[in-house]
Amino acid sequence: QVQLVESGGGLAQAGGSLRLSCAASGRTLPSYIMGWFRQAPGKERESVADISWSGDLRYYTDSVKGRFTISRDNAKNTVYLQMNSLKPEDTGVYYCAVRRGVYFGGSSAEEYDYWGQGTHVTVSS
Repeated sequence: QVQLVESGGGLAQAGGSLRLSCAASGRTLPSYIMGWFRQAPGKERESVADISWSGDLRYYTDSVKGRFTISRDNAKNTVYLQMNSLKPEDTGVYYCAVRRGVYFGGSSAEEYDYWGQGTHVTVSS
């Protein structure tokens, strides 16, 4: 089993910033891919960003391009999501997830093997 623990969520004003972290522990997965998803109230969970093991390959959904940055520190088994220029529509529960296999950007939630418990992000206008 792999345990994922997110942190860094909270309340921000529009235009502000938050940095989410997700630390992985437990079973070691070789070359695993990490992703961030979010789920707004009444909406389906959507992929926000993901990153390959090496960090060289990254994907962002269109609505966050230029505002969010995903990164990882493999020595710490941690993935980050720096969120700048936040908008009210960024509000939701943010989940990190881990999967094995070959990297391709924008993998669906069904592709992922392990999930964190989620952290709430609320952006006020």
